[in-house]
Amino acid sequence: MADQGTKRDAYRALVDRVLHGEGRASVEQRARAFAGEGLTSPLDALIGNMTARPVQVTEADFAAAKASGVREDELFELVVCAAVGHSSRLYAAGLAALAEASEGGVG
Repeated sequence: MADQGTKRDAYRALVDRVLHGEGRASVEQRARAFAGEGLTSPLDALIGNMTARPVQVTEADFAAAKASGVREDELFELVVCAAVGHSSRLYAAGLAALAEASEGGVG
Protein backbone atom coordinates (compact mmCIF):
# COMPACT_ATOMS: atom_id res chain seq x y z
CA MET A 1 0.00 0.00 0.00
CA ALA A 2 1.34 3.42 -0.94
CA ASP A 3 2.24 5.87 1.79
CA GLN A 4 0.25 9.09 2.29
CA GLY A 5 2.85 11.24 0.49
CA THR A 6 2.68 9.08 -2.62
CA LYS A 7 -1.12 9.19 -2.58
CA ARG A 8 -1.10 12.97 -2.26
CA ASP A 9 1.41 13.25 -5.11
CA ALA A 10 -0.74 11.03 -7.33
CA TYR A 11 -3.84 13.06 -6.45
CA ARG A 12 -2.07 16.35 -7.25
CA ALA A 13 -0.81 14.92 -10.55
CA LEU A 14 -4.34 13.85 -11.47
CA VAL A 15 -5.80 17.28 -10.70
CA ASP A 16 -2.99 19.03 -12.57
CA ARG A 17 -3.47 16.78 -15.59
CA VAL A 18 -7.23 17.24 -15.88
CA LEU A 19 -6.99 21.00 -15.38
CA HIS A 20 -3.81 21.90 -17.26
CA GLY A 21 -2.89 18.97 -19.47
CA GLU A 22 -3.45 18.73 -23.19
CA GLY A 23 -7.11 18.55 -24.08
CA ARG A 24 -9.85 19.55 -26.48
CA ALA A 25 -11.88 21.56 -23.96
CA SER A 26 -10.36 24.89 -23.00
CA VAL A 27 -8.48 25.22 -19.72
CA GLU A 28 -11.15 27.71 -18.62
CA GLN A 29 -13.99 25.28 -19.36
CA ARG A 30 -12.19 22.47 -17.55
CA ALA A 31 -11.62 24.70 -14.50
CA ARG A 32 -15.30 25.65 -14.46
CA ALA A 33 -16.39 22.02 -14.75
CA PHE A 34 -13.95 21.08 -11.98
CA ALA A 35 -15.42 23.82 -9.75
CA GLY A 36 -18.97 22.88 -10.72
CA GLU A 37 -19.89 26.45 -11.57
CA GLY A 38 -19.69 29.07 -14.28
CA LEU A 39 -20.58 26.92 -17.29
CA THR A 40 -23.21 28.11 -19.73
CA SER A 41 -26.43 26.31 -20.49
CA PRO A 42 -26.91 23.46 -21.31
CA LEU A 43 -23.46 22.41 -20.02
CA ASP A 44 -24.25 23.71 -16.54
CA ALA A 45 -27.28 21.42 -16.23
CA LEU A 46 -25.44 18.40 -17.62
CA ILE A 47 -22.39 18.84 -15.39
CA GLY A 48 -24.52 19.65 -12.35
CA ASN A 49 -26.57 16.51 -12.86
CA MET A 50 -23.48 14.39 -13.51
CA THR A 51 -22.17 15.19 -10.04
CA ALA A 52 -25.41 15.52 -8.05
CA ARG A 53 -27.78 13.05 -9.73
CA PRO A 54 -25.83 10.90 -12.19
CA VAL A 55 -28.55 8.27 -12.50
CA GLN A 56 -30.89 10.93 -13.87
CA VAL A 57 -28.61 11.98 -16.73
CA THR A 58 -30.08 10.98 -20.07
CA GLU A 59 -28.95 10.80 -23.66
CA ALA A 60 -31.08 13.93 -24.21
CA ASP A 61 -28.82 15.84 -21.79
CA PHE A 62 -25.78 14.94 -23.89
CA ALA A 63 -27.65 15.68 -27.12
CA ALA A 64 -28.53 19.17 -25.85
CA ALA A 65 -24.90 19.84 -24.99
CA LYS A 66 -23.75 18.61 -28.40
CA ALA A 67 -26.43 20.70 -30.12
CA SER A 68 -24.97 23.77 -28.41
CA GLY A 69 -21.72 23.17 -30.28
CA VAL A 70 -19.73 21.17 -27.75
CA ARG A 71 -17.98 18.18 -29.31
CA GLU A 72 -18.16 14.73 -27.79
CA ASP A 73 -14.46 14.68 -26.87
CA GLU A 74 -14.88 18.02 -25.06
CA LEU A 75 -17.91 16.66 -23.21
CA PHE A 76 -15.91 13.65 -22.08
CA GLU A 77 -13.15 15.89 -20.71
CA LEU A 78 -15.63 18.17 -18.95
CA VAL A 79 -17.42 15.24 -17.33
CA VAL A 80 -14.09 13.86 -16.10
CA CYS A 81 -13.11 17.29 -14.73
CA ALA A 82 -16.47 17.60 -12.98
CA ALA A 83 -16.12 14.14 -11.44
CA VAL A 84 -12.58 14.80 -10.23
CA GLY A 85 -13.61 18.21 -8.89
CA HIS A 86 -16.60 16.78 -7.06
CA SER A 87 -14.57 13.95 -5.56
CA SER A 88 -11.90 16.50 -4.55
CA ARG A 89 -14.50 18.49 -2.61
CA LEU A 90 -15.76 15.34 -0.92
CA TYR A 91 -12.19 14.31 -0.09
CA ALA A 92 -11.42 17.74 1.40
CA ALA A 93 -14.62 17.65 3.45
CA GLY A 94 -13.72 14.19 4.75
CA LEU A 95 -10.23 15.31 5.74
CA ALA A 96 -11.67 18.38 7.48
CA ALA A 97 -14.12 16.20 9.41
CA LEU A 98 -11.32 13.85 10.46
CA ALA A 99 -9.16 16.77 11.57
CA GLU A 100 -12.05 18.26 13.55
CA ALA A 101 -12.79 14.93 15.19
CA SER A 102 -9.11 14.48 16.06
CA GLU A 103 -8.83 17.96 17.57
CA GLY A 104 -12.04 17.81 19.57
CA GLY A 105 -11.94 14.19 20.46
CA VAL A 106 -14.66 11.73 19.63
CA GLY A 107 -16.95 10.78 22.34
